[in-house]
Amino acid sequence: MARIAGVDLPKNKKAFIGLTYIFGVGQHTAMEILTRAKVNPDKRVHELTEEEIAEIRSIMTSEYKVEGSLRSEVQQNIKRLMDIGSYRGLRHRKGLPVRGQRTRTNSRTRKGKRRTVAGKKKTPAKK
Repeated sequence: MARIAGVDLPKNKKAFIGLTYIFGVGQHTAMEILTRAKVNPDKRVHELTEEEIAEIRSIMTSEYKVEGSLRSEVQQNIKRLMDIGSYRGLRHRKGLPVRGQRTRTNSRTRKGKRRTVAGKKKTPAKK
């Protein structure tokens, strides 16, 4: 089993798909890494030799920020926005969508499970 950047890659996936299991590596970056390492992207992860894995690992550590370091950088950026009190920082602090999405409906991923607000009965119409 190939272990790169602290992530166990799935054995039966193709190499370029397997690399996308690493945080910060998409399909385009995975293809770039494999072409630099001179590895066939259609090769399965369990077919990779130790030399190929070592080459991929060395390219990733020297040229790309992935997994823990990338996660910590993203968290620091969010914390900076919250500390300076920017609009985006306030949205992060309140747990609301940050990039301009509507919140009257949808946005359940950010807001969480629905909470019913008490005391919202409609008054009957007067004649």
